[in-house]
Amino acid sequence: MIVIAQICSRCISDDSIPGISFDSRGVCNYCKIHDNFDKEYPTGDQGQKILQEIANKIKYQGRNKKYDCIIGVSGGCDSSFTLYLAKKLGLRPLAVHFDNTWNSNIATQNIHKVLKKLDVELYTYVVNNEEYDDIYRSFLKAGVKDIDIPTDIGLATTLHKAAETYEIKYILDGHSFRTEGIVPTDFVYMDAKYIESVQNKFGTRKLETFPNLWMKDQLKWMLFLRIKRIRPLYYIDYQKEEAKKMLSLEFGWQWYGGHHMENRFTIFAVNYFYPKRFNVDFRKIEFSGLIRSEQMNREIALEEIQKPPTIDNEIIQLVKKRLRLTDEEFDTIMNQPKKTYRDYKTYKHTFERFWWFFWSMYKMNLVSKSFYMKYTKKD
Repeated sequence: MIVIAQICSRCISDDSIPGISFDSRGVCNYCKIHDNFDKEYPTGDQGQKILQEIANKIKYQGRNKKYDCIIGVSGGCDSSFTLYLAKKLGLRPLAVHFDNTWNSNIATQNIHKVLKKLDVELYTYVVNNEEYDDIYRSFLKAGVKDIDIPTDIGLATTLHKAAETYEIKYILDGHSFRTEGIVPTDFVYMDAKYIESVQNKFGTRKLETFPNLWMKDQLKWMLFLRIKRIRPLYYIDYQKEEAKKMLSLEFGWQWYGGHHMENRFTIFAVNYFYPKRFNVDFRKIEFSGLIRSEQMNREIALEEIQKPPTIDNEIIQLVKKRLRLTDEEFDTIMNQPKKTYRDYKTYKHTFERFWWFFWSMYKMNLVSKSFYMKYTKKD
């Protein structure tokens, strides 16, 4: 059990969060990062003007093509709203979905409801389920926190491959720092070499259908194809609860119970694995983001965080069954020595060494600012 000595006077981030520090007023450094993001990515009239200029560039760049942008869809609130926003801006998106075979039924229905009404076509890549389950099993055996990162890597690669195939120069990302908060690298770290390293050590299958994000491909998409990633929600007053209500009324979209809970393995990871094994509660990150953007009352957040995350036992049993783990093996995994990404091969030192290059890429919208800040910072 982690004893909390200090909590931010503005949000609910506390000293259990890696890399946190507090100023003389008791305000944490993550609040200051948020404020810097706020200045760099304004909302209101200025944000709307910037977003419209971006939309005009996208339309011009894709004027002779069937699609002018790519949007990753999961059935979640953020990606669904981003799709809706793109159509409002007059864009012609292609929806792209990375199917890791763990989708909830609600998420799948949400995808098809929104796409049908918006008249948007869908490109889906489905990974081999046995191979993917083997990757999950490997990460659980590796003793690390980052058990769900293959999905993020697989989606990023699928988005870029679709962009390359259809000669599209823009990927729109549904991320919002105002509603999701700022996740420390020590909570979640991901890269292709990390996945390969863990799979080589603990896996029983080769990576054949999993779309890993190799550095050579990343450089090709950045330097030669100049595929840009834009986060349009950064430029609008994105209110999460209002977005959920709108999506429900307009499309019959359904809420699935929590941030990133549209996937059954993610439900297991966030609501059971992280709290039980590492005493990590991602609600602290999410609620803090909502508090900073005045979408959640701090006192209510403090009350909610006292309630432990809940999970249906059926999800835990599904994980054991699909990953072919006995109760004894599962208990061993939950109680083994704790490790981090630093115990395996990664691209981290490469990112740090070439920080100046990734700074340039961030300035050209070829990588996100959050990637530059998290991955090029020295451990």
